[in-house]
Amino acid sequence: MEKKIENMPFENNRGGDHSHIKGWGIDADPKNDPTYPMKQRNNDEHKGYTWERPPLQPITSEVLHSNERPNVTAVFGGTVPPQGLSGQLRRYAFQYGESSYGHWLPLLLADRVNVVEGIIDDIKNGHFPNIFAERGIKAELKHNPMGLAKKVAIGALVVTALFAFLNRDKDD
Repeated sequence: MEKKIENMPFENNRGGDHSHIKGWGIDADPKNDPTYPMKQRNNDEHKGYTWERPPLQPITSEVLHSNERPNVTAVFGGTVPPQGLSGQLRRYAFQYGESSYGHWLPLLLADRVNVVEGIIDDIKNGHFPNIFAERGIKAELKHNPMGLAKKVAIGALVVTALFAFLNRDKDD
């Protein structure tokens, strides 16, 4: 015998108007819920959410956070604040939402720029990194010589194009 359960409307009264956030509430449609129609939702399941929030992690340096959140998360990584050109790229990226290429592409570029900044910083501090060993050139030469040749050719092409662009005749 099949027992019929009445569908109770799902209510979430945690407060706050989030309609200004693009995409907010996209999952509010119960038909978009993978547990629908099996799970019978009611507001009683939210009674356990009334707990006192522990103290937040103190902010001791600049912390970049999504513009989709009104504040920083309770716990965050804060070992190295954004600095230099990579920091500027990161600040620029966090002006965009996390679903945008304007957010993720500058972050990828900032990671690459940060590598170069780290090498320059190492050299300034008297430590000359062994880039060939750290990049695994010896293993690449042994196990993927064609791939290494392709990388070297592309790198040489980019450096040559950049050199030609920077040293072009300004009168032309």
